Amino acid sequence: MRVSKMIHAVDTHVCGEPGRVIVGGVLDVPGSTMFEKMSYLRDEADDLRLRMLREPRGYPALCCNLILPPTHPDADAGYVIMEQVEYPGMSGTNTIAVATVLIETGMVPAIEPVTELVLESPAGLIAIRADVEGGKVKRVTFENVPSFAVHLDAELDVGMFYVIADADQVGVDLTPDNGADIARVCEMIKAATVEQLETPVHPKNPEIRGVTIGQLSAEATNPIADRKNAVVVSTGTLDWDRPGTWTGVLDRSPCGTGTSAKMATMWARGQLPLNRDFVHEGILGTTFTGRLVRETTMGQYAAVVPTISGTAWITGFAQYVVDPEDPFPNGFTVGDLWGGQ
Repeated sequence: MRVSKMIHAVDTHVCGEPGRVIVGGVLDVPGSTMFEKMSYLRDEADDLRLRMLREPRGYPALCCNLILPPTHPDADAGYVIMEQVEYPGMSGTNTIAVATVLIETGMVPAIEPVTELVLESPAGLIAIRADVEGGKVKRVTFENVPSFAVHLDAELDVGMFYVIADADQVGVDLTPDNGADIARVCEMIKAATVEQLETPVHPKNPEIRGVTIGQLSAEATNPIADRKNAVVVSTGTLDWDRPGTWTGVLDRSPCGTGTSAKMATMWARGQLPLNRDFVHEGILGTTFTGRLVRETTMGQYAAVVPTISGTAWITGFAQYVVDPEDPFPNGFTVGDLWGGQ
């Protein structure tokens, strides 16, 4: 068998959201920080992301993470997050997947009942607390990077809609069978944001800029939840002048960074105080639990530091390879699933 570029990966789902974690086959990438390593992969070695996320090895809803040696002395491991159109600096769902894989595969020692470790993400250090029972990670809790609102209560004209990102105002129920409508509306909201609002830029890292994810919010249907959400991530380069290219896929989980963003806007409006649990329901009825633990500042913005708790399950172990005669070494997309590319 003539194969190359063998990648060892663990597949998971986090409250329904599929996530792949690369645990072998990539020794390291250049960069003195995890953000620099992410930038190198994005600018010089994007073939890894394409190979793992596009067909035939991937599909639109899949995310992928690359575990790397940490660059910070306080971190136990580093990781870079790869999604369909970008390299996010931080993702709650992917962080839960990575922590679960590290512990359950023995890459870091599992200590019961609680395993504590520090992960180095491109956005900074993430402290992890994992509840472990019988070798299974029952729950992962982490402190996210500070969250803040840039545009609060902004009104957007979207097609024939006059919309703020509340599901009841666009007439869409947040249920799995409405997934196509939810994705369409969120892509329209993102298009309107690009056209009508000043581009948000991270006050401490200008390379983090622009809106790439949309969220609709609604009343909860799970009796233990406070709110329900549907988050849509773009699956291709969008041409806002061509509606057929508005393509997105729903986050199957309650979304960790989406939950952080929702809590930050609620706090900015005086609707959510510090140190109160906020249970956020996803499209499948699964939940994450968030909590705002302290106030801070991020440049000129008032910000809050959130924690997120959730659970991941390992679904498989795989080795991915490239045949030297494969006509699609970096994968492909087809419009029936991926829309306009």
